[in-house]
Amino acid sequence: MAQCTAVIDIGSNSMRMAVFQKTSRFAFHILHEVKSSVRISENAYKNKGHLQNEAMERTAQAIGEFLSIAHSFDARKILCVATSALRDAPNASTFLSQIRAKHNLSIKVISGEKEAYFGGMACANLLPAISKAITVDVGGGSTEFTVLQNGKVEQLFSLNIGTVRIKELFFDRDDSAGAINYIDEMLKQLPNFEVNTLIGIGGTFRALSRSLMKKEEYPLKKLHAFTTDESSFLRFTNQILNASPKKLRSLFIKPDRFDTIKPGALILERILKHTQAKTLISSGVGVREGVFLSDLLRNAGDKFPSNYNPSVRYLLDTYSIHSDHAQQCAHLSKRLFELLQTSLEIDSKYKFELVIAAKLLSIGVGVRYYAHSRHSHYLAMSALDYALSHPQIALISHLLLFKKGNNASDLIPKGSYGSLLPDNATLDALSAILRLSHILLASRVNASTLTLSKDRDGVIVIEGKHLYLAREQLKNIILPKGLKISLNS
Repeated sequence: MAQCTAVIDIGSNSMRMAVFQKTSRFAFHILHEVKSSVRISENAYKNKGHLQNEAMERTAQAIGEFLSIAHSFDARKILCVATSALRDAPNASTFLSQIRAKHNLSIKVISGEKEAYFGGMACANLLPAISKAITVDVGGGSTEFTVLQNGKVEQLFSLNIGTVRIKELFFDRDDSAGAINYIDEMLKQLPNFEVNTLIGIGGTFRALSRSLMKKEEYPLKKLHAFTTDESSFLRFTNQILNASPKKLRSLFIKPDRFDTIKPGALILERILKHTQAKTLISSGVGVREGVFLSDLLRNAGDKFPSNYNPSVRYLLDTYSIHSDHAQQCAHLSKRLFELLQTSLEIDSKYKFELVIAAKLLSIGVGVRYYAHSRHSHYLAMSALDYALSHPQIALISHLLLFKKGNNASDLIPKGSYGSLLPDNATLDALSAILRLSHILLASRVNASTLTLSKDRDGVIVIEGKHLYLAREQLKNIILPKGLKISLNS
């Protein structure tokens, strides 16, 4: 089995573990995840931060089972961090000693700034590039803020406002006014960020985003990189704050969140009003991914190489292992795009997605040759998780679908992700370029052996030694109106 690393994050409310498997130097995927609502901070904030015996016992029990899972995957490393509850607890050393003695596990209690760094660094590497944004990680005991600029972590802040803390100190006493005053006073410690984009990390933001996606019938079942606007999010948090338990169910809030979702919604509402951010992006990654990436990229400055996408590389590592055909298609697709972009009136930005789709063209063969186009589409839609927007994921995945005699726009599933795709003319042109590159390489030749040119009549002239099969297969694709191809052996 490839190398696995398990990362355990002991938060104030929940404890989570992710098992990451490397497929090559920087490529990875999540092999397993597990969560337990141990609530190690339960009743601590009412007792001057002291961890209570019952909470420590159930956390210790869950740790034992987490470790059993990690060992079942032969995890070569088990990294464990703890955040606000253990940072604040006067009796934290008692708990840490018990775990070390019973399970031979060293738990690293990280500072609020380090917690902010891990979450921010994960977002900088695994979300689409944003020139400037602030990450907000609302936890059970604290909230962390990270300013990102051009993919780099610039500023770190940690404040003692968290869902469990606010619940126990204010909501349990029915003192919402006191909660608002406390949160707003805490937020005064922050500078004026002057950012338009807020990236939400942590269980509360994810729960609210998932519910909003269901309420709005969002076309993709992907949380990571889901984007909404301030007004939509604030309308939804207002509904949450005024909802009865029955109404919370109808708003798609899970019962295990009922007692902390309102404090969390209030915290996020006050943060939004403080920062005045207009665009909100949900992050499916956070502290666990940051801890893992800090280990993975320790000799690379905590950054992936330029233009590197770990999800694309994972798919290629796992499903495209028999031929370099897809890589050749990528080179040829790029050349064809540059030759045809102006005449087909395609925006230059789509070259990026076209090249990725070409690289992934054959991954479905790794599942089963028959219907491999459908398998490629499914794998891309399912596993393209990182550093891509939802419109990019939808376009790349859809370009992998092919049916002889059909345009790409004919293959959009009804009621699905069609609203995320470009206009039909652009979609059909990109698909034609991709399929043309594929059939031109039907003999599995090197793309560099083909010459491309345009004659005075606008006909695309392609010359090479092995084009017999390509000439046969050219009739299987629909070319954009006015595009004529001449194949010369």
